[in-house]
Amino acid sequence: MNDFSTQLGGRGLYIQTGPFCVHLQSSIATVADGITQLYSEYPSFKEKDFADFHIHLDTVAGIRRLIRPQVQFSFDGYIPFKPLPLDQAFPMFEWGLNWCVANNIHEYLIIHAAVIEKNGVAAILPAPPGSGKSTLCAALVNRGWRLFSDELAMFCLRTRMLVPLPRPVNLKNNSINLIKNYAPEAIFGREVSDTNKGTVAHMKAPTESILRAAEAALPSWIIMPRYQEGAKPVLESRPKAQTCMDLAQNSFNYSLLAEDGFLAISELIDKCDCYDFTYSQLDDAIKIFDDLELPQ
Repeated sequence: MNDFSTQLGGRGLYIQTGPFCVHLQSSIATVADGITQLYSEYPSFKEKDFADFHIHLDTVAGIRRLIRPQVQFSFDGYIPFKPLPLDQAFPMFEWGLNWCVANNIHEYLIIHAAVIEKNGVAAILPAPPGSGKSTLCAALVNRGWRLFSDELAMFCLRTRMLVPLPRPVNLKNNSINLIKNYAPEAIFGREVSDTNKGTVAHMKAPTESILRAAEAALPSWIIMPRYQEGAKPVLESRPKAQTCMDLAQNSFNYSLLAEDGFLAISELIDKCDCYDFTYSQLDDAIKIFDDLELPQ
């Protein structure tokens, strides 16, 4: 396994993740540990002519460095967020990179949703926080589905395909141990407590998903998942008009793309069957997804 500490603390490390190259610099040990553990299989370079994002994570200077140390995230020299406790440095990298993609990349319609793929076709899973979206995504990609993303569905405006961005899956609170027990072979970064999302930990993307990060897929299903304790698995058709409105509300750049955004969402709706999905047991959910039929 690579140890990227020296490179990160010096001129930085260039990491290729999906279609994007990230230039990351940080002297923080937990950032180096997270990159070493969760990104060692991604293409990486000591030097590169171009990077989509130049990210710097470092401790906040001054007396706070000694009393309550904090980490600050900067992107191309711009500081978009308030500092966080130093212990949250690696999660801040992951959250910050999501922000970079969602706010600066507009050759894709970008929707807050998980995306998984099998046999060349993909399911989009948009859902609000607490719905079990990332937990379900983590379970599926440990049972034969390919991870595109647990946060960002990217629909290419040029090719009309979903493009992968397979990065670590962000799990929270009870979901961490649930997936650790469900997929003992999965690799996890360290748990970080007391974030604004509770306790978080990142699960490494499966190796196959990383190796196939250049392979796009056709969208075939839009499924709104909802975890409900004790519920039997129920997959119900949902109106396409309502799904269209929900996707627009969950999109980061729909309004900015204007007519292109409207046409892209309309095409997604036309291509996909749309469902609501309620579940409680992961094995039941896996069977429902494995039995999905392609849209007519």
